[in-house]
Amino acid sequence: MRMSNAMPSTIETTRRTFLRSITGSLVLAPLALQAYGRERRASFLVVSDTHLGRNDDSAAAEQWKRTAAEMAKAAGKLILHLGDIVDGGREPQYAIYKQIRDTINKPVHEIPGNHDPRELFEKHIRKPIDTAVDHDWLRILLVGNARVDSHDGFLSAEQLKWIDEQCAETTAQGRYILICMHVPAHANAHPDRGWYVKPAEGQNTLYEIVTRHQRHILALFHGHFHNGIRGWDDHAPVHEILFPSALYNQDRQLEKQQAPGYNLPEFRPGFTQVTIEEGRMSLRYQVTGGSDVVEKSLDQKQLQ
Repeated sequence: MRMSNAMPSTIETTRRTFLRSITGSLVLAPLALQAYGRERRASFLVVSDTHLGRNDDSAAAEQWKRTAAEMAKAAGKLILHLGDIVDGGREPQYAIYKQIRDTINKPVHEIPGNHDPRELFEKHIRKPIDTAVDHDWLRILLVGNARVDSHDGFLSAEQLKWIDEQCAETTAQGRYILICMHVPAHANAHPDRGWYVKPAEGQNTLYEIVTRHQRHILALFHGHFHNGIRGWDDHAPVHEILFPSALYNQDRQLEKQQAPGYNLPEFRPGFTQVTIEEGRMSLRYQVTGGSDVVEKSLDQKQLQ
């Protein structure tokens, strides 16, 4: 553990087309920012689940190339990749991923997913896996909590101790924290996927740590689900957010089934622009190849 600094479619100007727009916006108001950090501003990009090599063809790499080209032009000083860089541990795909990644000309910080064997991630991406990145006043904790033999997440005693120490140090400095893990800690039953960090694998201890430092933790960021932007606020004031896949997503009709939390109604592949300012966190989801807008907002009252 260390510290370190789909093809475009024709757009029609109809109400129906507008509601199936190419960009989604979600505005959150973390308590940490409301109480202490309204003057703080940051902007960065989030992408996840690129799955290069899926189906043993070049389609995922081509989609990643298109997405990377758009992220290169988008506002944001750095990029977080939330895991499943390649599909099924296909080692030759890491070189292809990195070649495309390097065309973005922005720092990209990855975590492994359950399709990324730890030894290959360490060989091709970064060692050690668990790393803290400082972005101005924000400390981003990148935690590898996935493994290839399960869809569930896992946090060791050593990882939990490191997270707690990083949170304590950052809090003492008067700064703020973002925790990134591929697999969510949040329990999710049917109609959700049911993949998360189970209590015996560190869930309870993680939430104890989050509760101790909640005034300085903005959110937990995850990938893994391929469900568009999916989130929960029942561990408020800390938000738990799953980000869309850059390759493919599925509409599981979660809101129609009254699943807890929220699911932004956009399921085409893309990336997310995160902007923090005026005590709010804005998530603007950009589908690769498009420009229309649809918005959904959660204010502080709704989150409580």
